[in-house]
This record gives sequence, structure tokens and C-alpha cells, in this order.
Amino acid sequence: MKLRISWAALVLTLATLLALDAKAAVQQGHACHLKGSEEALRCHQVSVPLDPLHKEAGQLTLHVAVAPAFRPIPNNDPVFVLAGGPGEAGSDVVVLLDSAFRRMRATRDIVFIDQRGTGLSGKLRCDGDQIDEANTESALNEAVDKCMRAIKQPLGAFTTVNAAADIEQVRLALGYGKVNIFGGSYGTRLGQQYARSYPGSVRTLILDGVAAPDQVIPAGAQDAQLALEGVFKRCASDKACAQAYPQLPKEFDTLLARVDAGSVKLDFTHPRTMKRMQLPLTNLRFVSVIHSGLYAPQESNRLPYIIHNAYEGNWGPFLARAYIASDFTPESSLSMPLYLAVVCAEDMPRLSDVARAADEKGSFLRGHASRLGAICPLLKVPAAPAPAATPIAIPTLLLSGEQDPVTPPRRAQSAARSMSKAQLVMVANAGHGVSRLGCMPRLMREFLDKPEQPLDQSCLRDIAPIPFQLGHAGANP
Repeated sequence: MKLRISWAALVLTLATLLALDAKAAVQQGHACHLKGSEEALRCHQVSVPLDPLHKEAGQLTLHVAVAPAFRPIPNNDPVFVLAGGPGEAGSDVVVLLDSAFRRMRATRDIVFIDQRGTGLSGKLRCDGDQIDEANTESALNEAVDKCMRAIKQPLGAFTTVNAAADIEQVRLALGYGKVNIFGGSYGTRLGQQYARSYPGSVRTLILDGVAAPDQVIPAGAQDAQLALEGVFKRCASDKACAQAYPQLPKEFDTLLARVDAGSVKLDFTHPRTMKRMQLPLTNLRFVSVIHSGLYAPQESNRLPYIIHNAYEGNWGPFLARAYIASDFTPESSLSMPLYLAVVCAEDMPRLSDVARAADEKGSFLRGHASRLGAICPLLKVPAAPAPAATPIAIPTLLLSGEQDPVTPPRRAQSAARSMSKAQLVMVANAGHGVSRLGCMPRLMREFLDKPEQPLDQSCLRDIAPIPFQLGHAGANP
């Protein structure tokens, strides 16, 4: 029996082989070593339009790092990782390969994308440490203005919509079919935008620390206040913590009043420059340190110790926390200009004075949105249209930490209203970002393998609470 192959079939076969060869050539990339990974990854440079609607505006080069699946022939539905911020790069979270992504990587490539303006994708940055050292609103505005004038790229091009278009270009360039999206924090906003813009390209969504479509990032004063009150309540219900700090809420209120009155003067050696510093502690600096300390239980459970010592006049623990959390210099992972470009275009135009006042009422985190309101005009970015909460019919896993001060579970619940195939997961003893905790890596792998099947979340109850710091040496054993 003779084997007969039609000309059309032959052309199709050749085209398929050429496509496979092209895909293999693209996926080969080049070996690269990134911070957080001991092994060599496969890195690519993907060219994308600076402005997808105006191709004549020029090009940007995105950096993409691929951690190949352990299986020799992996599934063709990789996991695309979208980092947070906005302003964090995918290459900044490569360290999660051996924790959050270790189960998923068994059968799927893990693809870390440096969003435009971050990491190795033309990071927008400020020279020097003037912003880091700004202690007053006027000094902050002056430092930001100097930085913005030095940036040559049009900041209006660095939007979530354009970043979503970049993801599609990366998918096409690497030759993948449908992809699974993992987004953390701001990456959850970007992931939802990509799913709404390119629904045919997305197989599943995993969103950790979910930003709802209606959420205005700078309007987080109520979420922050509830998180702080949660620390006070947990301390009061913990025998050792309650005994060590019996008047914690009162001491915090007294401290905040002292700071607002301008009566706190700090005299210390700068931990990075070793210069002797003498400066007043402003509300800007004080509330920023407290807020950043709420993100993770490991840090929030140090706050009673920090607050109590400051109340008694020892500001050493506070200063140690302040300078571990605030570094906007070029070496810092977060791109502050990109953060401002996104928030000033997409969030601040949606925040009315009435909404801002309601959000700040009764919260320690007052004035943050007003400060951004003074900074945003310096960027000269046009207001972006409000995101449309159009339905998402893609299987989606929404992860939340009960103690999260910026994207608490109520934000995931809000996002889920426009999702027809959403599963919500809440971790009691966790803050902002839960994907690497306990059995969560296994649950995420199970979701990817069978996205329509409900997960058994009972193992998350095994994630234990973090003990409170009660002295200079840490928590009691």
C-alpha cells in the first residue's frame, strides 16, 4: 500500500516543523544567572512597542527569564509570574522558585517577566538618596520633582494596559499556547487586565494579595487601621504579650500625638552612611514605618515591642525598622517612578476628596493620598480610564491573608463578583502574600492540574501564628 500525502498536507507539515524549529530557537535564549537562583536560567530579550497604539513611538526591550520545567517534555501551559508594586520586577522574585513555585515547576516552565520600567526592562530610577532621606513633604516633593525631570521616557506610556499588551507579546515571542498567570499584589491587577484584554490566551489565574478592580491603591487607610487594631487584639489575647505591653493602644495613640505635635527629635547614626543625624520625626516617616511593619506577621508581631520602646524613649528598634524598609536608591528593587506613573494615572483621578476623607477617618494612616495628590502633577501623566470590571470566565484562585493591611480578604471577595469560576482561599495567620506558606505550593499545583475542581483547604489550618517579640533577643522560646 502506497503512502499518499497531498500537497496541502505536505505544506502544512513543513509549516508545523518550521514553527517548532522557530519556537525551539526562541526558547533556547541564553543562559543567565539572577539573584535568588543558584542555577542558570534561560533569558530572553523581547522587543515591544513603547506605545502599542502608536508604533512610531519606538520600542522597549523586555527582559524575560525562564526556569525550565523539571520534566523533559513539559506541559505547554507555563506559569507567567507578574510581580507587585507597581514597580517590582519578575527578576526580583526569582527567589520564590524554590518555595512558592517548586511544585508547579515539576511540569511547567516558570516565566519571570520584568514589567516595562522595572528590573532589567529599562528600569525607571532616581539617582541618589534624596527621596529616601526626605523627612518633610516639601523635601519629598522637591526630590521627586528632580527625579521626574531627569527621566527621559514618556511616563504616560507606563500603564497597566500597555503592560498587559507586553505580556501577550512575550507569550507570542516564546511560542507558548495558553498560559497560567500568577500575580502578586499589583501583579493581580495586571493579571486581571491581561485576562480581560486577551481571554483566549489565559488558561488560569492565580492571584495572591488581590487588588479589586474598584480598589484605589492610595486609599488604604481603613485597611491599615484594621490591621493595626488586629495586632493590638492579638497581643491582648496573648498572655505573654498582654503582660509585657498592657497599654499598647494607649501608648500608640500617645506616640502619634507626640509626633504630630513635633515634640519627637531623633539623634542617631545613619545605618547606611554612618553619618550623625539629628532631625524631627514627622508624621510622614512615623506612619510609613508602622504601615510597612504590618505587611507580614514576622514584622507586625514586632510592632508592640517597637511601639512600647519608643513610648519609653528608646527609638532604636523603630529606627532599625525604618531603615530596613525605606530605600528608594538605584539599588532598591522597587522602581519608585513606575509606582508613581501607575498610581497617578490610574488611581488618583478616581479618588475624590469625599472618598479620601471617609477612608482616612479614624485611621493612623492619614495624609498619604494628599501627599500623592501633591506629587502627581509633577509627573504630567494623563488620567487613565477607570478599569471595567467585565466578566472573567477563566478559572481563578484568589489567595488572601487575614492580617493583610493592603489587600485583605474583602478585596478578593470584591474581585470575585465579576468572576464566574473563582475559588477564594484565606489564610488566618498570614499577611500580604501567602503563596509560599505551608501547603499553599501544593494547592496551587493541584489547582493548575484540575482548575475546575474545588480545593481541600484544611491543611492551611496547620500554618501556625508567629510569636510576639517580647524583648531585645526576640520572642520567648
